Amino acid sequence: MQKSIEITSVRNHIYRQRVELDGFEDLFVDVPEAYGGEGSAPDPHDYFDLSLGACKAITSMMYARRKKWPLEGISVTVHRDDSDERHGTYRLDVAMTFHGIGDPEQVARLEEISHKCPIHRLMTSATVEVSTRAVTPA
Repeated sequence: MQKSIEITSVRNHIYRQRVELDGFEDLFVDVPEAYGGEGSAPDPHDYFDLSLGACKAITSMMYARRKKWPLEGISVTVHRDDSDERHGTYRLDVAMTFHGIGDPEQVARLEEISHKCPIHRLMTSATVEVSTRAVTPA
C-alpha cells in the first residue's frame, strides 16, 4: 500500500507544521520551546512514540476481540529515554494495562501479541529506506 502525507509550514509560526492525511484535519507538529519552537503541538518524537503505543493497543484489542475475551479497554504509557539517541540508542518503555482481563495467562498473551504489532516490528526488525529530494515549486 502506498500512502502520501502532506506537511506544510504554518504561516506566522516558527516551526509549526500542518499535516494533511487522508482527509483528517487539525493534525499539527511543532518543536518544544526548549528547541526554539512554540510547543503548540506534539513534536516528531511524540508521534513516533505514540505510534508504537497505539499500535500495541489496537493489535491487542483485535486479538482479544477475536478470542472473545472480556477486554474492556487498554491503557498504555510510553516512557521515552532519548539520552543516548545521539549515540544510536533510543529507548521506549511501554506499560500496558488490560482492563477487564483477570486471567494472568491472557494478560501475558496480550503482552506477547503486542510485540507483533506492525509498528513494533517496523521499529525493531525492518530496514527502513528513506529517500529525500528537493522539488521545484510549479
